[in-house]
Amino acid sequence: MTGGDLLLLIGQVATNDQTTTAAVGVLQSVLEYAGIIAFAISGALVAGRKGMDIAGVVMLGSIVAVGGGTIRDVLVGSLPVFWVENPTFVIVGALTALAIFPLARTGTLAVMQHFKLVQLTDAAGMALFVVTGVNVALNAGADNLAAIIVGVISGIGGGIVRDILANQIPKVFIRGHYRATGAFVGAALYVFLLGTSVSRVLAAALAVALIFGFRAFAILYKWDVPTVTITDEADPSTSPT
Repeated sequence: MTGGDLLLLIGQVATNDQTTTAAVGVLQSVLEYAGIIAFAISGALVAGRKGMDIAGVVMLGSIVAVGGGTIRDVLVGSLPVFWVENPTFVIVGALTALAIFPLARTGTLAVMQHFKLVQLTDAAGMALFVVTGVNVALNAGADNLAAIIVGVISGIGGGIVRDILANQIPKVFIRGHYRATGAFVGAALYVFLLGTSVSRVLAAALAVALIFGFRAFAILYKWDVPTVTITDEADPSTSPT
């Protein structure tokens, strides 16, 4: 091999690496925007059910849209967080939340709720943010287990923030429909596939499909995580003798 051939080979490898890096970056952005739209819808709907005005709907939708990603970035030390570097994410969340109003007035929203499309949208947002959370954690140098945990937190974090701001117990803690379980299984599958010859795009698609499918079946067929019920009993010290 001549020196020119070696330089040509190095150039081709570098070009392939740059192409792969660019493709991964595009995939990450697509997943984040899709997740933000999905979570903004769920946040705006909860705000509407609570009787909030337009400002409350837009604010809650926007906060929920970036909530999981914000927790993710703080956990891995990626500061400033993603929406501070690129405020477009917040704008997309706000506009999506604002779009709920015409949907509600035209009756489209009622149809969506009848067919559980709202809950399925929330499931899609969770699936997308789980995968992006794993990606960010791995890129920050986290090991596989830590990346899985960050992915799960990223996926369910937005919903927890939404429910707390709406003054209700986070749904992930009550009748969770396997939210955290599905997120964990999907994140684990994604990390496993990344260690094989499967492309990153295909690995992400399979993980998102698994998480969404898991949640969708739980929603449609009412699968619930077993709960612990403790009834209050009278204090013996205060019982009449």
